[in-house]
Amino acid sequence: MTCWTAIVPFKTAGERKTRLAERVALSTQMFAHVMHVLEGHPAIGTVVALSDERPEDWDGAHIADEGRGLNAEIEAARTALGETGLLVLHADLPLLESADIDALLEAAEACGIAIAPDRHGSGTNGLALIPGRRIAFRFGTDSFHLHRQQAPEAAVVERRGFAIDLDTPDDLAAVLEAGSERLVDQYRCRPIPEGG
Repeated sequence: MTCWTAIVPFKTAGERKTRLAERVALSTQMFAHVMHVLEGHPAIGTVVALSDERPEDWDGAHIADEGRGLNAEIEAARTALGETGLLVLHADLPLLESADIDALLEAAEACGIAIAPDRHGSGTNGLALIPGRRIAFRFGTDSFHLHRQQAPEAAVVERRGFAIDLDTPDDLAAVLEAGSERLVDQYRCRPIPEGG
């Protein structure tokens, strides 16, 4: 059985100065949710926060983001962690559940690599690689297709927990429509400050 290490890139408050305070609070809440799901999963040996500063209330493993760009930072983290099963997840997945992690890891065990696209089929919200399996990270615009081009044999894992990441008001509406308000109530109910 593969020993898995999860990396969760996260922008701390210092990198989110242009966002409203409510959005900062929401992103922090979602990060905590993703880390909680990962820490509770029996197949995950280590959970690593990849950020410029150690996230508040996170006392687990941390790798410093040195500002080289997301893909370069994930590659550097992979090198630092050594030969291990690697799971990369975005920090803004409010519907993520342990069963989603099960599905992604099982698919990676079977195919060597598994990719979880966003609900638009363009972004990559989760990527799992067995030990020794390499791929150039291409997170960002059209990342799902860029990852698939490198690994056409990859398993594609489409699940609700990976599908919705919160980048836009439409994403927030999709979460509410999906019937989960546990991570959005505080944000939804707070008025947006004038001039913000």
